[in-house]
Amino acid sequence: MQLKTTIHFKHLEESDKRITIEQGGTRSAKTYNILIWYTSKLLKEENKTLTIVRKTMPSVVKTVFKDFVEICNNLNIYDPKCLNKKDWVYTLGNNTVQFVGLDDPQKIRGAKRNYLFINEANELTYEDFFQLNIRTTEKIVLDYNPSDEFHWIYDQIIPREDADFYKTTYKDNPFLEKSLVAEIERLKEVDLNYWRVYGLGERGFSKSQIFNTWYQIEDIYNNTGQRSFIYGLDLGYNDPTTLIQTRIHENNIYAKELLYRTMMTTKEIIEECKTLINKRNSPIYIDNSRPEVIEEMRRAGLNAKPSVKGKNSIKDGIDLIKSRKLYITKDSVNLNKELKMYKWKEDINHNPTDIPVDVNNHCIDALRYSLSEIRLNKHNTTKAFLGIKI
Repeated sequence: MQLKTTIHFKHLEESDKRITIEQGGTRSAKTYNILIWYTSKLLKEENKTLTIVRKTMPSVVKTVFKDFVEICNNLNIYDPKCLNKKDWVYTLGNNTVQFVGLDDPQKIRGAKRNYLFINEANELTYEDFFQLNIRTTEKIVLDYNPSDEFHWIYDQIIPREDADFYKTTYKDNPFLEKSLVAEIERLKEVDLNYWRVYGLGERGFSKSQIFNTWYQIEDIYNNTGQRSFIYGLDLGYNDPTTLIQTRIHENNIYAKELLYRTMMTTKEIIEECKTLINKRNSPIYIDNSRPEVIEEMRRAGLNAKPSVKGKNSIKDGIDLIKSRKLYITKDSVNLNKELKMYKWKEDINHNPTDIPVDVNNHCIDALRYSLSEIRLNKHNTTKAFLGIKI
């Protein structure tokens, strides 16, 4: 029988190691070709057991089992009578193919097997892998999208002497439709972390990093024929006082850092604002917990306004920034640095919450304040579009 395969099949044919790790982006066809390889292997053998594992049984049924049935149908060998749906066991010739979800803890400590395929292996814990490993006598294959910055696979499996490691992308799948190629490559413009993981097959950034996509430009220009820039001012003393200049154009956010300095008095802040702001009537949005500073700036002739605050105002401001393309000038050194370092708090299991850590955010707070007009005009506010499902 002739099969259309990708480089993953070749990896497995040529590997002489007990463990093969297939790390890759979306649509690289790694899972499908691993299943083809195991199926073709079993057709030439007898009395072998292959266990195919994912973290939950529903995910097994909707993904790897569905692909397995398609492969068998393409080979004209699928027989529904060979499937024991109660236990999700398929008899292939004189061989057994088990489909297992680890949502039942007892399943991980079942009988031994010859072969093991762990699909989306980064969903499992190292303990899961250990229990499966010690009950497997021959070949083990793992595949996954590398969405985690840190993982036991990187530290404890890839460095093993009995393991082969391969990294592939959608470009390694010659059978992929052009429309899907275009959709994957669109991630470059949407979310850098998604592009890194699902496009390039590279390890992702920390899940706790709040911003991972913005673009650097030389400068921002008010060339739209509209009114002047909008400004955001975050007040500090021991912490820096920051002033950010922004404009919205074609639903994109453009920002430039104008001020980042500690130990500034209110008088000094007012004088800097008069120097740095291009038009005296340009709105300056300031932390609304400082009404005395807002009033003093107004008396000095500046158009100072209180920022939007209240329940979820920080999270809403972050969502607004993430919902649009963000362009930052290259000379905005501290703003660029903060965007790289701003993180969500993590719970005891090191999973990100929706509460940001209150550090590395002085320029970002000023940026949020500058967008108060958009947030006040709710019909202009757009929802975040970063949660693309692949």
